[in-house]
Amino acid sequence: MNPKDAEDVDVEAVAVESGDGIHPEDVAASNIAQQLMNHPEMLSAVQSKLAGMVEGNSPNAHMQSLPKSVRRRVKALKKLQYDMVKLESNFYKEVHQLECKYADLYSPLLEERKAIVSGEVEPTDEQCDWPSDDEEDSSLADEAADKLRIEDSEKENDKEGEDVKGVQGFWLMAFKNVELLASMIQDHDEPILEHLTNVKVDFSAEPMGFTLEFHFSANEYFSDKVLTKSYEMRSEPDEDDPFSFEGPEIIACQGCVINWNKGKNVSVRTVKKKQKHQKSGTTRTVTKQEHQDSFFNFFTPPEAAEVESEEIDEETEALLQADYEIGHYIRERVVPRAVLFFTGEACEEYGDDDEDDDDEDDDDEDFDPAAVNAQGKQECKQQ
Repeated sequence: MNPKDAEDVDVEAVAVESGDGIHPEDVAASNIAQQLMNHPEMLSAVQSKLAGMVEGNSPNAHMQSLPKSVRRRVKALKKLQYDMVKLESNFYKEVHQLECKYADLYSPLLEERKAIVSGEVEPTDEQCDWPSDDEEDSSLADEAADKLRIEDSEKENDKEGEDVKGVQGFWLMAFKNVELLASMIQDHDEPILEHLTNVKVDFSAEPMGFTLEFHFSANEYFSDKVLTKSYEMRSEPDEDDPFSFEGPEIIACQGCVINWNKGKNVSVRTVKKKQKHQKSGTTRTVTKQEHQDSFFNFFTPPEAAEVESEEIDEETEALLQADYEIGHYIRERVVPRAVLFFTGEACEEYGDDDEDDDDEDDDDEDFDPAAVNAQGKQECKQQ
């Protein structure tokens, strides 16, 4: 059979050629396959047609249909695009250098914040010269009417807070007002996070990255004064897929060992299980330690061996991705604006943005909330 003629052969022809006199609709799939195997030229024609259909649906099909001269020009455009990617990479490297420079400029202000929060210093009247929410919302008429009541209330509050130093629970409250972090904090973590006095970001130019420092006052849970979490970043396009470059990305992280005091490790729990001896039938009680949810698991990311493995299981990959997002969010949003998360003002701002987005989303049938969350947009919990 001529291959060209074979292109016109349909299922009905196969059924007739079988000699069974069976109507095409009654031919079993196995019989059709057998006939195709008996006629290699027909099988080849079908395979060619299927290959053509796949090729026609591929993203590269449009390029293949262009004249050779046009494809040549497109190659030049892609080379230009690659040059732009390299420039973009250098741009982000310089941005990181600028972050390192301004980190030094921010440092004195952040140290002042730490001193006030921890109670090391009492702010001056000049430092406290900032309108409160009550002052912004009240009118001149209300001020006169409420003056006496406010003064009495302030006197009572002053008496109650005479022994209070700094802003107790500052970082714990700031963290709990960020849904991303609040979901990590368990009840058994809160007494420890009450001792968190400061969170700092230490930028590194070479290698590109940053370290989060969590400073704690003396406590009964562990002997460490500082817990750290370091992140390594990359601002180079992937050699195998350079056009996927979208800016710096975190490629690795490293936690630290927490020196827990005996019986105070909140990341594990002690459970008792009964075991039955297979031969004697006797039962004994065995005490074991199991891992449990805790904010302090944040300092124990997946082992480096697991990360460097060519095949990372989906669970480990998801944990790493979540860890990177958390580290980036603490560096980028929480540390610089901690007081606004403590008061809930930052949460309200994000809440307003979400309402606006919801209005726009009503008009967008293709809107995917999961995709938005995957891009790192974090919501805040209202107090």
